[in-house]
Amino acid sequence: MRRPKTLPAFNADEYASAHQLLAIRVAYMMGRKFEEGDWAHVYCGAKGIPVKGWSNLNIDVSFGTLGVEHKMLCYRSRLDLREACGTSLMHPAATRSIRTPPTTTDADVAMADVLGQYAELISQRTEKVRDESGGLTPDMRIGWLLWQESLRQFMYFEEEMLAPNASDYWAQWVDSGGGARKKSRNLWIYERGSDKKRYSITTDAGAKIQPYFDVPPPNDPNLYHFVVIGETIAVGMVRVWVTDSTYEDLTRLLGDLGPEARNSSDPEGADLTAL
Repeated sequence: MRRPKTLPAFNADEYASAHQLLAIRVAYMMGRKFEEGDWAHVYCGAKGIPVKGWSNLNIDVSFGTLGVEHKMLCYRSRLDLREACGTSLMHPAATRSIRTPPTTTDADVAMADVLGQYAELISQRTEKVRDESGGLTPDMRIGWLLWQESLRQFMYFEEEMLAPNASDYWAQWVDSGGGARKKSRNLWIYERGSDKKRYSITTDAGAKIQPYFDVPPPNDPNLYHFVVIGETIAVGMVRVWVTDSTYEDLTRLLGDLGPEARNSSDPEGADLTAL
């Protein structure tokens, strides 16, 4: 089977702009949860794409031939988000736009039905991007964003959006729950050859496809890492992003906040930097 390749998402200027926009966004969020609309604002702003708003029903980015479906996942690493590199993670939902066959259906038959629906959804979205671009060949991608709950670090990469082929997989029904929990039956789908789990299909409390995706290694040039809180930019110097009002308050209290400023109350003259 052909696995999706990672693709370049930003050029150097766009990456620098995304870093700045993301850091400013986090500063203004004042600790609230990071949401899909926040990343849409950063991504589209960095690439000069109009923000159309985030939706579960339509593809998130459609501009020219580019079509990107964004998926976000909070990764609870304490120190470095790059701990996720090289691992496989499950996203809670690729799409809810599916119907699941009866749980008495043969597992491989049920899998072919569900993956066929998913492939059709991808085809529909591809054709929509093609139509909006005047018939040009669409560049369809899935963008994966990992973020720390602390909002300190983010990682992003894009890969080809490939429609799954049922012949590349095998499946089995798995029962869960019981006792105090309501019993349910989910469909687990594995990759032929490697036997890696690739999808979990829920049947109760809202049918949905939960995909597993591979986080690239840290040396992949198409993996973008952002540090927006406590970013060390030189020995003894940390970049701090603050709101305009906070900056003005600090300026009134401390005066110059440039790299050469010294804290007169610090006997060792430690650098005080706010960039």
